[in-house]
Amino acid sequence: MAVDLLDATFAALADPTRRAILARLARGEASVGELAEPFAMSQPAISKHLKVLERAGLVSRGRDAQRRPCRLEAQPMREATEWLAGFRAFWAGSFERLDDLLADLQKIQGDDA
Repeated sequence: MAVDLLDATFAALADPTRRAILARLARGEASVGELAEPFAMSQPAISKHLKVLERAGLVSRGRDAQRRPCRLEAQPMREATEWLAGFRAFWAGSFERLDDLLADLQKIQGDDA
């Protein structure tokens, strides 16, 4: 994944409103008006959030007569998840070392008793 696109993806995901929009779009297409309903903000404000999501490649807009439905594009999130998965081995190793240390400490405490 290009670094710029990865940066755009994480920047888009950093905002709770944009994450909520993505969660809504995961259930299916929606218009800007439908996306704005649960928020205490105007449709133009939602449109600004959608532009950020579009620049990151997370959302696309179609055309259905006069309606322009928004839809989720999951590929950038998949690529971000794959990037994050590289750190999973680091954390797994860290937790294994912590488990080993705790087991050694328990053994030492058991030997002292």
